Amino acid sequence: MAMNAWRRDLGSTAALSVAAVIWGLSFVAQRAAMAHIGPYLFNGIRFLLGALTLLPVLLVLRRRRPGATEPRASRAALLVGGVATGAVLFVGATLQQVGIVTTGAGKAGFITGLYVVLVPLLGIVRGHRVRLAVWISAFLAAGGLYLLSGTNGGAIAWGDVLLLLGAFAWAVHVHLIGWMAERANPIGVAVAQSVACGLLSLVVSFAVETTSLSAVRAAAPAIAFAGFLSVGVAYTLQIVGQQRLDPSRAGVLLSLEAAFAVLGGWAILGEPITPRLLVGCALMLSGMILSSVQRRVVGRSNRQS
Repeated sequence: MAMNAWRRDLGSTAALSVAAVIWGLSFVAQRAAMAHIGPYLFNGIRFLLGALTLLPVLLVLRRRRPGATEPRASRAALLVGGVATGAVLFVGATLQQVGIVTTGAGKAGFITGLYVVLVPLLGIVRGHRVRLAVWISAFLAAGGLYLLSGTNGGAIAWGDVLLLLGAFAWAVHVHLIGWMAERANPIGVAVAQSVACGLLSLVVSFAVETTSLSAVRAAAPAIAFAGFLSVGVAYTLQIVGQQRLDPSRAGVLLSLEAAFAVLGGWAILGEPITPRLLVGCALMLSGMILSSVQRRVVGRSNRQS
């Protein structure tokens, strides 16, 4: 039994780590797309594309269980939870994009990455008992994010406040996914939240952005990468991974996104890697390893939900 539990935890750790790799590399695709279209249209198309990618998978899985009927409670949880997680995704992405306009990219990366610390704080509110090792791993990851960002201090601007609110949204999303992963089909959750986020993004895009078909064509490769992999694959891996891991450990693993963004920028865009960046990556990897060898949060079985 202990070996089986260890293998399940290892599989969940691998799923979340792969999701972090994809999200880190997707920064390259997003930078390329922003040269042609606005952020809301980009998010709208890629999230709906991700949902379309997963829809056939969901249908195939249901056909493999002929005669099986999904409980009404599960369908209700899927609908409500999918809309909720999609709305939180939209809020986080919007706050990040608006906040970064008045804040340097390095500081923005650090403030957004504070969701790694906010996840266990929200866990305490939900009645979780967070072990010391999880706190240490979270702050190691936050320290790594600080070094990766290149932040050297400075006054708090309005954009900083928006980014901090965005970090809170990402932390809430991690907890929502942890709640949903226990109550509904992971693929169904991924489809539902992607549709909700995509539609909300398109509504705002039509209201505030102007674009052209030629611009969308120019951004098509970046949209395809972000839609198929970042949304279709990575968000599904997040939901699957969080079926076995508590939100605090999941938050640390997903924070590795920043490290892979640095590596992707170096490998694809030719961005330099400094000793400071290497130390930041090492701190984040240390946080991941420490988090991965720990058992689940003690209070998981006593969760109030």
